[in-house]
Amino acid sequence: MKKRILSGMRPTGKLHLGHLVGALNNWVSLQQDYDSYFMVADWHALMSEYANPKTLRNNIIDNVCDWLSCGIDPEKSVVFIQSEVREHLELDMFLSCITPLGWLERCPTYKEQLKEIKDKDISNYAFLGYPVLQAADILLYRSEVVPVGQDQLPHLELTREIARRFNSLYKKKLFPEPEALLTKTPKLLGLDGRKMSKSYNNTINLSDTKEEIVRKISNMVTDPKRIKLNDAGHPDICNVYDYFKVFNPKQAKEAREWCTGALIGCTQCKKKFAESILEVLEPIQKRRAALSAHPDHIAKILRDGAEKAASYAAGTMKQVKELLDWYV
Repeated sequence: MKKRILSGMRPTGKLHLGHLVGALNNWVSLQQDYDSYFMVADWHALMSEYANPKTLRNNIIDNVCDWLSCGIDPEKSVVFIQSEVREHLELDMFLSCITPLGWLERCPTYKEQLKEIKDKDISNYAFLGYPVLQAADILLYRSEVVPVGQDQLPHLELTREIARRFNSLYKKKLFPEPEALLTKTPKLLGLDGRKMSKSYNNTINLSDTKEEIVRKISNMVTDPKRIKLNDAGHPDICNVYDYFKVFNPKQAKEAREWCTGALIGCTQCKKKFAESILEVLEPIQKRRAALSAHPDHIAKILRDGAEKAASYAAGTMKQVKELLDWYV
């Protein structure tokens, strides 16, 4: 029996290179060896996008189109929209009742995001409680393994604590305590050297045209210490070199030599990097064009996925209600 995993993304905008190397490539690999559930986390997205929720529907179809183009296979994985499986909110309600408020207030990500996100008001009840909904997402499918980065380990530990508390209160080990499957995420800053974020407009989107990609790369921040063409460069502080290492590691050694030996200028180096990115994205964008022409096909994949997810989720909730002696 394959171990079960659940992972998801919030449909808050276009997907970009950070999503490709930070999640999608990993998902494609995991679906070979795990019983995989990949969720469009629209309830989570609503916590920050509640003032303009109409954008979520278009983002959902657009994002899933990217998932499929990158290699997510609905024959191997369950692909679905969170809000179309009502049991997510049902389990969230039960778990909210047993989760101490202090557990949520100490969550490091909650404090960080309150400081970082300035363009939206997220000081609301839902955002404080989102780790409980996240726990419900994971435990609903009794996921044994969760793919996470190092920075997400506190979230997973909270899920484990909630699972332990539920199992202890109701005298049955219904929920597993999911283990972390640590995923190595390459260092990838935004094009301007800041944190990659659509709000900074410093991303290369998977759906960008060739012209947009070339233009964005031509404006990338490079080595700030290299002033003149004949100056030796410092690749280890150059954002373009970091991108070379991620997307064209074979050419990264050559790029280092160009830079340290002042063999070519930064403008020419960026042109060569643009060629690398276009080569990486070409097969993805071809598949994307074909899928975009058939939105009904994507909608069917999501309907089928929701049916499969709901079938499993209903079984979990039946057991939860029986344990609580709740009406069924």
